[in-house]
Amino acid sequence: QVQLVESGGGLVQPGGSLRLSCAASGRTFSSYAMGWFRQAPGKARKFVSIINWDGGRTYYADSVKGRFTISRDNAKNTVYLEMNSLKPEDTAVYFCAAAALYTALIGQSADYWGQGIQVTVSS
Repeated sequence: QVQLVESGGGLVQPGGSLRLSCAASGRTFSSYAMGWFRQAPGKARKFVSIINWDGGRTYYADSVKGRFTISRDNAKNTVYLEMNSLKPEDTAVYFCAAAALYTALIGQSADYWGQGIQVTVSS
């Protein structure tokens, strides 16, 4: 069993930055691919970024490519999402997820999900 807890969300002005963290319980964190997803009000949840078990592979949605960076620290059981040049359209609840298969996360097929954290980009 893996429990995921997101932190670091909040209110930021357009053009600003935030770093989300997702802390995982359990000793098998390093065996999972991790991902970030987001859900804007009234819209379906969408894929944002994923990272494989050792951080050697990453993948981003076109909407965040060049602005967001995903990383992980397996010693701390934590995955991060560095978000720069934030736009109002980035406003959403952000979720982290874990999956045994890296490619499964692209289709939002995860073994575990966090509760989500709000990110609001507004002046």
